[in-house]
Amino acid sequence: MTHELMNLPYAHDALEPHMSKETLTYHHDKHHQTYVTKLNGLLGGTKFENSTLEEIVKGSEGGIFNNAAQIFNHDFFWNSLSPTATSMSADLEKKIVDTFGSVDKFKEEFLGKATTHFGAGWVWLVQDNAGALSIVATVNAECPITDGLTPLLTCDVWEHAYYIDYRNVRPDYLSHYWTLVNWDFVSANLAC
Repeated sequence: MTHELMNLPYAHDALEPHMSKETLTYHHDKHHQTYVTKLNGLLGGTKFENSTLEEIVKGSEGGIFNNAAQIFNHDFFWNSLSPTATSMSADLEKKIVDTFGSVDKFKEEFLGKATTHFGAGWVWLVQDNAGALSIVATVNAECPITDGLTPLLTCDVWEHAYYIDYRNVRPDYLSHYWTLVNWDFVSANLAC
């Protein structure tokens, strides 16, 4: 099975002024594409050559895992964003308020983890098998599905996600993040 780079669900300039066309061109067309190319080059002759991306992420390690998980994480990230304003479902809002006390407190905790995350990685809103929500940070290519968690939302905090637009000032990048969140996607991921 050959894995392919997902098409962005919007035009490269659709997230401006929060994320520039240049950022999406480099981040999606170069970085994301590189993971796809490398994964395809690593799979031949392995037990994963006919596996789905999720199967590879859940069962592999080393270079195969790193590239497969980065594809999964980036696919999820692009779908977590929208150029048009969306609203969270009533079910999602209730779960967030019940868990964090308010939507604002959830956002504050989420961005707090994203701001203080050391090095490269991801911050996720996840749901466990019992339906409980939590915010987790993962390093490098790590992904919550390997821990049996269901991702609802992610924010990419690798420098290549924001360096062109915000240089090394991650908080400036994150201050624009909520403007772009695709709450329809997040809500659809929620298992009630």
